[in-house]
Amino acid sequence: MTKTVDLNADMGESFGPWAMGDDAALLDIVSSANIACGFHAGDPDVMAQTMALARDNGVGIGAHPGFLDLQGFGRRKMHVPHGTLANMIRYQLGAARGMAQAAGTRVRHLKLHGALSNMACVDHAMARACYQAALDVDPDIIIMVLAATAMEEVVRELGCNWCGEIFADRAYNDDGTLVDRSLPGALIHDPALAGPRILQMVEEGAIITESGKRIPAPIDTICLHGDTAEAVQLAQSVRTSLTAGGISVRQFPGRQG
Repeated sequence: MTKTVDLNADMGESFGPWAMGDDAALLDIVSSANIACGFHAGDPDVMAQTMALARDNGVGIGAHPGFLDLQGFGRRKMHVPHGTLANMIRYQLGAARGMAQAAGTRVRHLKLHGALSNMACVDHAMARACYQAALDVDPDIIIMVLAATAMEEVVRELGCNWCGEIFADRAYNDDGTLVDRSLPGALIHDPALAGPRILQMVEEGAIITESGKRIPAPIDTICLHGDTAEAVQLAQSVRTSLTAGGISVRQFPGRQG
């Protein structure tokens, strides 16, 4: 059986006349799209346009909720009571589902954005608050988690549909978390490096950290950040490397429990 893996990108992050990333080009390469829900980026028109493009390209649609932080692009840590955080997730997922339904498609997965994701990958209670809120809205939604973190432990405990994610354009610490963006080498900009690196991780079934440590992980999907200048080139490099390695790129089915 041919091994398969999903390729996803964060997108729909433009706002009014301010363009962010090349979503149209990415949607020709990826198999899943995480679409901003208006809190950290995006707006209703951008969401509608991005979902329509994803639908027309046969790309799976995901809600990408974040902190209410347009100015900081959702990348600043915020301390929000869990009850309020749960409502923020429900609100953003509800908006995404409404827009998808109007476009004749559906939201099949949810992935936390930015600082919210970084905090939840080491905070079980925070991850549980977010994921249970999403399941309150859609019990069948697939939760996309950073593999080998607290997020994965929480979805396994919840027994919900989930998939494990690794990043093509970020470096890893030895505990499976992402290297802080403020540190040298945290971001991977070279397409020639990104593709072969990800192929090796998928073949080994493990995250390879900056130190060379291997962390066994369920790799169902690979992420690229759509706002980086090299996003399209990185995505093409990853897809080309995977295909050359005999790995097919297609939407993840989701794991149960």
